[in-house]
Amino acid sequence: MALDRWIALAFVTLCCVYGYAAFFTMDDQLPRILQRNPVWPSTFPKMLTILGVVVGLIVLFTPKPNAEGKPAKDGAIDLTRLGDYHIGQAIGLLVLMVAYALTLRPLGFLGSTVGFLVLGAALLGERRFHILIPVALIATGSIWYLVQEVLGIFLRPWPGIFM
Repeated sequence: MALDRWIALAFVTLCCVYGYAAFFTMDDQLPRILQRNPVWPSTFPKMLTILGVVVGLIVLFTPKPNAEGKPAKDGAIDLTRLGDYHIGQAIGLLVLMVAYALTLRPLGFLGSTVGFLVLGAALLGERRFHILIPVALIATGSIWYLVQEVLGIFLRPWPGIFM
C-alpha cells in the first residue's frame, strides 16, 4: 500500500477515536438542563469527525492516476526522492507550532499569533512583508475580537505584564 494510503488509514483511525469521544463521552458530563439544547459542546467535534472520516475514506479508496491518465501502481510516492519534498520546511513548521503553543501565555494571544503567522509565512517563502504583517495583524485582531467580544470567551490578548 502506498504511503498516502497509510497516512489516510491512520487519519481515519484517529477520526474514529476522536468521534468515539465526541459521540459517546463528551455529552455525559453535561447537566440535565443543558442536554435539551439543540447545539451541544460536542456538535462541532461530531461534524469534524464525520468530515474527517469521509475525506480519509475518499483518499483511501480513490485510485490515483499517473501521468498518462491510467491508474497508478501501488506505491506511487517515490521515497528515493524524499529530499524533493521540502522536509526542512515541514519540520520547521512543526517546531514553530510547538513554539507558538509555548508562547501563548508569556506573549499573549495577539503577540504569539502574529509572530506565528509572520514567521510561518516567511518560512514558506513569503517575502512581501509590507502585505504580510498587516494581514497577520488584521486576522489576529479579528479572531481575538470574535472570541473575546462576540463569543464571550476570555482570551488574554497581551502578556501578563501589561494586564
